[in-house]
Amino acid sequence: MNKSTQIRLSLMMFLEFFIWGGWFVTLGTFLGNNLKANGVEIGMAFSTQSWGAIIAPFIIGLIADRFFNAEKILGVLHLIGAILMYQMSTTTEFSVFYPYVLGYMIAYMPTLALVNSVSFNQMKDPAKEFSYIRVWGTIGWIVAGLAISYLFHWDSSEGIKSGLLQNTFLMTAIASAILGVFSFTLPKTPPSASKDDKLTISDILGLDAIKLLNNRNFLVFFISSILICIPLAFYYQNANPFLAEIGMDNPTGKMTIGQISEVMFMLLLPVFFKKYGFKKTLLFGMLAWAIRYALFAYGNAGELSFMLLIGIALHGICYDFFFVSGQIYTNSKAGEKIKSAAQGLITLATYGIGMLIGFWVAGKISDAYLIAENTHSWKDIWIFPAIFAVGVMVFFAVLFKNEDVTYKE
Repeated sequence: MNKSTQIRLSLMMFLEFFIWGGWFVTLGTFLGNNLKANGVEIGMAFSTQSWGAIIAPFIIGLIADRFFNAEKILGVLHLIGAILMYQMSTTTEFSVFYPYVLGYMIAYMPTLALVNSVSFNQMKDPAKEFSYIRVWGTIGWIVAGLAISYLFHWDSSEGIKSGLLQNTFLMTAIASAILGVFSFTLPKTPPSASKDDKLTISDILGLDAIKLLNNRNFLVFFISSILICIPLAFYYQNANPFLAEIGMDNPTGKMTIGQISEVMFMLLLPVFFKKYGFKKTLLFGMLAWAIRYALFAYGNAGELSFMLLIGIALHGICYDFFFVSGQIYTNSKAGEKIKSAAQGLITLATYGIGMLIGFWVAGKISDAYLIAENTHSWKDIWIFPAIFAVGVMVFFAVLFKNEDVTYKE
């Protein structure tokens, strides 16, 4: 890959995740303060990510892989996203906001696969080259969070009261429009399948991999993956509103510690895999979820703020040790023939079904512990996912029989 192509792909990844991090982190805080949404409504808004994840394979399988160049579909989807994001920036009622955010996520979630397709199509050795491109996505997410907190101060107490969080959608709309136009200049990525090829619903959703569930260990892992997404949803939905409500300065900027941690622990993952094996590595990840929420439950924005920062920093272990390890395990169990189908099945189960349930549960729990307007009993809220994560960990520890899994990038 020449330098010019590498720079263009890196900029594409930067913008792709700058867009996601530029509004999704602060969504719960915005909805609760600006639109006076309750917990269930906030859960509905976050669950649009899951609906997007469920619908995305149809867009990719039925359109992108068969009829049009990936970079052109990427451009069209981001231009549509820019319009919807601008509409979100102008709404003052949740009933008006929800259709826009649902439409946006249906447009956005397929782009996560499309940017990968555009990148892989230009690489001779993806195993070595892709990480240097993908890391710019994480940097984009971090830059978005730092800009919101330290450059614009939109998530400060004064900024939230003044309604400045609405500007995150306008910022994202501009970035989405830029990426939409820029996508048409990216290297050509033609359809990977012939429009005459037969394609079934089973192919699109990865249902051919269901036979893997006949394996007891994979079934236990599959169920655990769905269940662990329930506490995961609590973090995505409640962490930023929690930090803002208790008075932590620059909460969005501080939450970027989680993305920095994600990069660091990704480098440590092969070491843990080699020393402790797959089962213990996954258990470390689940334990980190429980510890994180316990730290959130008992920490505060004052002298115990270090507990909250440690909880945020545990994101790397929480995500990498479970989800990345899980992808590696799925790859090893599936084999070449159904490898893509198996990964599609796990994605559908976690980001689709698991988080759909998780966002709904998080909304119900948040409403149950609402003391007054924009005032929650956060200790009670965070204790629930902490205990739930321990339960999933025990379930996995007891029923999953240890087996050797080779780490492969």
